[in-house]
Amino acid sequence: MDPVTTPAPPSTLTDEDASQLRLLSIFHYVVAAITALFSLIPVLHLVMGLAMATGKLPMEAGNSGTQAVDPRLFGWLFVAFAGVFIACGLTLAGFMAYAGRCLRQRRRYTLCLVVAAISCMMMPVGTVLGVFTLIVLMRPSVKAAFA
Repeated sequence: MDPVTTPAPPSTLTDEDASQLRLLSIFHYVVAAITALFSLIPVLHLVMGLAMATGKLPMEAGNSGTQAVDPRLFGWLFVAFAGVFIACGLTLAGFMAYAGRCLRQRRRYTLCLVVAAISCMMMPVGTVLGVFTLIVLMRPSVKAAFA
């Protein structure tokens, strides 16, 4: 006796939904590249902070009567803040590019939702992309298409 197999449910994803997911995927790649580019702006601060911390950029401590802060410490603060900003920006850009890939493959629904919500904070381009991504991902047919 042959085992009874149930046919797989037909895909309920319409051509319009598939087209919109494909476009959103492309736009995620573009916004990820823009985010990566803008997150590298603090490299100037990083270089200047390293120059202050190593003594290549001469800075004189003020004589205001109070105990002066070492200028090298100020340089390391520049390095720390610039490094954190660059690392966070590149991490966000990486997640946005990965979310674009997941949208194309219709995988990792929750990750795509979270990245879309986070990208809403990056005005104006990220906000538009995030809102449209959330609108498309909330459709029941699109949610069912994700494995």
